[in-house]
Amino acid sequence: MARNATAPLGFVQLYPSFTSTGMRRIWILNDLFVKAEARKSGIARMLMEHSARFAFADGAARLTLSTAHSNSAAQSLYENLGWQVDEDFRVYHLRAS
Repeated sequence: MARNATAPLGFVQLYPSFTSTGMRRIWILNDLFVKAEARKSGIARMLMEHSARFAFADGAARLTLSTAHSNSAAQSLYENLGWQVDEDFRVYHLRAS
């Protein structure tokens, strides 16, 4: 969690998972949030970098995340940090009725 002197400015939420083909842990970066007034200040980058250090120190094979096709600001950050778009798989969801 990133903080200023009085309140949190943002957070990431990581979930552990496992790759059966790689026989190793993976981490799913499920949420990345930065308060509107703190955006464009490097908080998201810091949170992403800390998440990567944590996951790889834990022995993870990879981190994974998904984002909206229209979220170009986030995509730019992810790609700048070395994340790669998966061009091979399409994601499907089945929602509760």
